Amino acid sequence: MKTQPEKDTQNAGIYPNRLKLALEPECASIWCETLGMDVKGAVTIQGSKYMVVDLGGGTADISVHERKPDGTLKEIHKASGGPWGGIYVDKKYMEMINKLFGENALTDLRKTDMNDYFDITREFEYKKRSFDTVKTKQFFLRISASLRDLVEKYYSKSLEERITSLNVRGNSITTRGKDKLKIDTTVVQSWFKRPIDLLIQHLQSLLAEPKMESVRSVILVGGFGESQYAQGRIRNELAGVRLIVPPDAGLVVLKGAVRFGHNPAIVSSRIMKHTYGTKINQRFDDKKYPDEKKVWIDGEWWMPECFDVYVRVNEEVRVDQQVTKMIFPFKAFVLTSVYRTTKENPEYTIDPACELLGTIQLENSADIPYRLQKIETTFMFGDTELFVKQKNTTSGKEAYMIFDCFK
Repeated sequence: MKTQPEKDTQNAGIYPNRLKLALEPECASIWCETLGMDVKGAVTIQGSKYMVVDLGGGTADISVHERKPDGTLKEIHKASGGPWGGIYVDKKYMEMINKLFGENALTDLRKTDMNDYFDITREFEYKKRSFDTVKTKQFFLRISASLRDLVEKYYSKSLEERITSLNVRGNSITTRGKDKLKIDTTVVQSWFKRPIDLLIQHLQSLLAEPKMESVRSVILVGGFGESQYAQGRIRNELAGVRLIVPPDAGLVVLKGAVRFGHNPAIVSSRIMKHTYGTKINQRFDDKKYPDEKKVWIDGEWWMPECFDVYVRVNEEVRVDQQVTKMIFPFKAFVLTSVYRTTKENPEYTIDPACELLGTIQLENSADIPYRLQKIETTFMFGDTELFVKQKNTTSGKEAYMIFDCFK
């Protein structure tokens, strides 16, 4: 959320008129337009529908697009995803490293030889992407002599003796020479299995939805998207789906973001992930509201904390779409709280599923009776950010907020 974008971004050396947020799967889709015909044909033909899976380090971000006759992109399913990125595999690898070498030795290595410590993670990142249960017969990782020395310093044992004392099952982890670890491929596969299992389950459930019937292409991007294991599982387990992995999949989002910055209008509509609205008081209706909740305000009974919906979850919104509603003020300042929820038809903003995004404060004129003043609240949807503006049409005063509405 941004309440004072000019001040906040300029403090960081960024000017708001030069800043635009981009959604990663959209950027991937945009970059695929520049690739060879094998990839380009799947995303640029009028009416083509395809899924983009951005499999990064921490999460998987998934969106589904359709190419409109005017060449722009239309989102046909709300964005989704989960914690199924490569970070889970990295975590399992580091747990093994910690177990073998000990936290003391690794802490000392970070202090005395950071290059050797980085080599531990860098080499695994390379091997992780090339790992394949069919082609990878042996999994070797290089270890530095300095790390072996630290093991003996802290535990008075050689690395081989420590591996034996830790009761590592069978010969799943052994040393090879002075500078290598050999890890059984079944151990490495177990690190990959859970996140990819969850990803595939999610993709299968998405593709089973009726409106996804004609989506038969999946574009896989992101650093973890280069994993041979992930690619092989998706190809084998998503029946009837064509998997496209662009060259340099880990850089696709970055390159697409540059193109998006030059032409943001290439995306014409998006699907809302949440229902958005404001908190208001409604005139009390005993057929609709519980009697114990009503409050007496200005000579009338009212129902407080009501959710006034401006747009609903799963609703398609154009990039230029606006919704405006009008209210009459009761006092010197109007405080408008903006909420969102995953519910389609929320009733009250105090429901646990509702999230307060921020509150806009607008000052009214003291020279005109409040009942004669009008306040317009406008939600501007469809972009990667939600712009909410309030205007006192009598005095001309305005206030606004900007929210990230697609995270």
